[in-house]
Amino acid sequence: MRDDPIPLDDSQRLVDEVARAISTHTPLSVRGGNTKALLGRGVPDGAPDGAPNGARELDTRSHSGIVRYEPTELVITARCGTSVAALSAALDAAGQMLPCEPPEFDGRATLGGAVASGLSGPRRPWAGSVRDFVLGCRLITGEAKHLRFGGEVMKNVAGYDMARLAAGSYGCLGVMTEVSLKVLPKPRATRSVVLEMSADKAMTALTNWRRGALPVTGACYEDGLLHVRLEGGEGSVESAIGHIGGADLDMAFWTDLREHRLPFFADARPLWRLSLPVAAPLMALPGDVMLDWGGAQRWLKSHADVSSIQAIAAAAGGHATRYSADATPDPRGAASPFMPLTAPLLRLHRALKARLDPHGLFNPGRLYADF
Repeated sequence: MRDDPIPLDDSQRLVDEVARAISTHTPLSVRGGNTKALLGRGVPDGAPDGAPNGARELDTRSHSGIVRYEPTELVITARCGTSVAALSAALDAAGQMLPCEPPEFDGRATLGGAVASGLSGPRRPWAGSVRDFVLGCRLITGEAKHLRFGGEVMKNVAGYDMARLAAGSYGCLGVMTEVSLKVLPKPRATRSVVLEMSADKAMTALTNWRRGALPVTGACYEDGLLHVRLEGGEGSVESAIGHIGGADLDMAFWTDLREHRLPFFADARPLWRLSLPVAAPLMALPGDVMLDWGGAQRWLKSHADVSSIQAIAAAAGGHATRYSADATPDPRGAASPFMPLTAPLLRLHRALKARLDPHGLFNPGRLYADF
């Protein structure tokens, strides 16, 4: 784990770097802990000037620290370079949490990277995504303006959509410098169990438990075993355990799942994530599969070609994302790890990029070659 630097408002340096990039027509590769380098196109582990297309690396980690946190208001505001681990530790001390469970990746993941990537943990289908908890942010635009969007309370809707738009943008729309997030109290009781059953029976059981409003906040299936987490009041959790049965499961399982430390992820084959509708049926996939999010997220280890996997996901009403590095040495020629956009969506993305980043500075080609 990395030690967080002394809290520092380093926003002026970041603004100056963006202004310099505009004046020299130099693209910027925006990064924090670099834990999402395998997600996206052409982001190397090289020297500061080794980013794609001659881009200069812009490291945000010096801009760190919690700006405001009042537990009674259930809102925390922190600078983008703050590690997710430090944020979680501060919340834990007050009996609160980030419900979306963004991964910490050995303490290296930053708040900016967590929001920019939008990655959520096992609780996501029951609690919401990272985007759902973003109340506001500060952003350095493609014109080197340091602007504030949204606020720190749900009622403040000025610019709220822009703040949420930054979630999942992979830094292509601007440099996030600060984020305000809604947080929640930790559950009073938590239990985990594991049950032996077939995949079909597991999906049927989860559907029935959902209809019965059981307090499930984690459901993962692999190799004939259904792992279930239940959270809530002590009475409701104990009642649910009595209903579904199963053997006790170490709570560390959910952390290892979130951090990709389970044996499944150690397989050397490329890793894919298929995001599907909750009601999507089980299907044959070309490799080893682990069901997460109650079946809505399916992890796949496979050497199958990109188009085949994407076609399977699309036929089920979802999309596929590759979580492994592309072997193509030229970043501009590498296949995107993300599903191709439809023509209307591509036009919308291009227009948005042109409006917010008119000079094409931020992470060019990170999501798609077109922008």
